[in-house]
Amino acid sequence: MYARVLLTGVLFAAAAIPASAQGFFLKKGDVVVVMGDSITEQRLYSNYLEIWSQTRFPAYNLVFRNVGIGGDTSGGGNGRFKRDVLTHKPTVLTVDFGMNDGGYIWPGKLVNKKEITDQDVAVRLATYLKGQQGIASQAKTAGIRVAWITPQPVENTPGAENDKYNATLERFSAGVEDIAKKNGGLFADQFHPYSDVIKKARDAGEKGRITGGDAVHPGPPGQALMAASILKGLGFPKEVSVLEITFGEKNSSKGRNCEGSDLTIKDGGVSIQRKDFALPFFPEQAKSILKWTPLLEEMNDYGLKVRDLKEGKYEVKLGGKRVAEYTDKELAKGVNLAAAALAVGPVADQVKDVVKAITDKTNYYHDQIYSPLVLGRNVNAKNPDFKDVAKEDMAKRRDALIAERMTKMPDFDAAIRKALEPRSHLVEIVPVK
Repeated sequence: MYARVLLTGVLFAAAAIPASAQGFFLKKGDVVVVMGDSITEQRLYSNYLEIWSQTRFPAYNLVFRNVGIGGDTSGGGNGRFKRDVLTHKPTVLTVDFGMNDGGYIWPGKLVNKKEITDQDVAVRLATYLKGQQGIASQAKTAGIRVAWITPQPVENTPGAENDKYNATLERFSAGVEDIAKKNGGLFADQFHPYSDVIKKARDAGEKGRITGGDAVHPGPPGQALMAASILKGLGFPKEVSVLEITFGEKNSSKGRNCEGSDLTIKDGGVSIQRKDFALPFFPEQAKSILKWTPLLEEMNDYGLKVRDLKEGKYEVKLGGKRVAEYTDKELAKGVNLAAAALAVGPVADQVKDVVKAITDKTNYYHDQIYSPLVLGRNVNAKNPDFKDVAKEDMAKRRDALIAERMTKMPDFDAAIRKALEPRSHLVEIVPVK
């Protein structure tokens, strides 16, 4: 154990949220509706959007609702806007359509022995933009800020003919940018960052699908890439927090978006209680994508800087668990502990609690309310909730069930806020013997 040393002139301070956060699209108190097709209904990239936003801004009290529907298009989104968007009284809407709107066609493709022309694609694009504009007009009337998201590219095995569909999707992505400009919305391009990572893997000789899932529906690696690309477009700040310690004759500490307490020194090492006002995040299931892009570090700067240590190597412990080893020079320059902190220890444990709370909320809404009742996928006599309900009373019963189950949603949101509450943990920098 370290012995506590009482020091004069020691600064333990928590700075305000970094100035870079001022450019982030989401603001305190925002209610965010995430709209899209089956890729959105997968609840992967949408969950990652929420987890990253919630962990970076725990004090914002953000609320997210996912209204993705498999097979949907921008026209469908426009048609269900009142039911699926306005119901939640959102301040922010994210719109991610295009994969189905393009019809999986491209110039030169044979469909029923007829060759698809450029005009065929243009007709589909016009229909797509008409639906997008309908959404934009309704959002403007309701005073909702909109983030317009491009479709991501498909990823087939190298050389597959279906890769030609990406030319259509890129054309649709340009249309999304036009819609954003025309309506004063924010444009988030995930198509090109996603394409660049795939190209990097192909150029390196990779033969398999690096984004997981199938060509159209990425697994966690691809959806983490989607979420990161979207958040970058939304102005997401990289910095989580930074703790700086000066060790030596003038022992002191200062924090940015965190605070330190109980600074203690012994045997050439130092310990301190660190309380962060934000958390790093990266989905564990998506780590295979890190072979091709440094997303974890690009999205998380969880900093530690220790000056004036004696020359040598030091291990860093969080909550008593060793997470990393650095030289005195590396620590003086400053290190990014994000990957290490997310692997094991108190930070990783809290992030897991947040992920569970958000996943529980999202799944409850989708599985108990949106899919079976709002979309009517389970409104039938075989469902015990509708047993002995007359056909003419089905709609009334459905509405009653929706209202009843929606009353539980604030409890799920409260559980997320509880999991996000700042927790102190012990940080130790110990000489390696």
